[in-house]
Amino acid sequence: MSALLSPEELERRLREVGEARYHDKHPFHARLHSGQCSKGEVQAWALNRFTYQAHIPVKDAYLIARANDPALRRAWRQRLVDHDGDHDGEGGIERWLRLCESLGLARADVQAHRGVLPATRFAVEAYVNFVRERPLLEAVASSLTELFSPKIIRNRVEGMLAHYDFVSPESLSYFTARPEQARRDVETALGYVTVHARTPAEQQAVIAALEFKCDVLWAMLDALHHAYVAPGHVPPGAFVPVP
Repeated sequence: MSALLSPEELERRLREVGEARYHDKHPFHARLHSGQCSKGEVQAWALNRFTYQAHIPVKDAYLIARANDPALRRAWRQRLVDHDGDHDGEGGIERWLRLCESLGLARADVQAHRGVLPATRFAVEAYVNFVRERPLLEAVASSLTELFSPKIIRNRVEGMLAHYDFVSPESLSYFTARPEQARRDVETALGYVTVHARTPAEQQAVIAALEFKCDVLWAMLDALHHAYVAPGHVPPGAFVPVP
């Protein structure tokens, strides 16, 4: 990329990344949202996704620690509250644990990440390390998959409630607040990158950071599909659904 993009052009390029790479296009999500997954596959998805969810405040804490701008720190710390809550029994991580429990998974096993696929562990670790080690601008940009999350959340909730008798609005309560939280978080992150990406190289790095984050999410679903759908090779030590 040789020419500097306007803020509007940069946002358009970022949205094009989502159109091409966001994990709502993965075959596993098509199965999940259309009722084709077995309960065991849904359990495996919830278990592995918990490992990702549990590390979101970890990567956000790393980002806050690296930020010199008080305004960015103030805006970003709300993400910690969203996931950890202000008190025990609150926040997005707690609601995801309740989803896992409603599917028949033991809370202690989920919290300990027992049975999580190796590829999930590697993907999540790669994301945390990216936010910790890459330039702050790229770390912020990697969060912008939230540009695309409200649509997938809507499809997920509608599809799962329509097709699975083992889920309920209560068990899917994690998703109730996320669209509005995502819109707020996008405003912060998108505003930051469009202002601070001041050269073509920095703008390209921002786009590449979002591509990387999409790859992380895609890789997690690749692992789920390989282990639990086709060819069905569950790695040693990973969760095995009860028939």
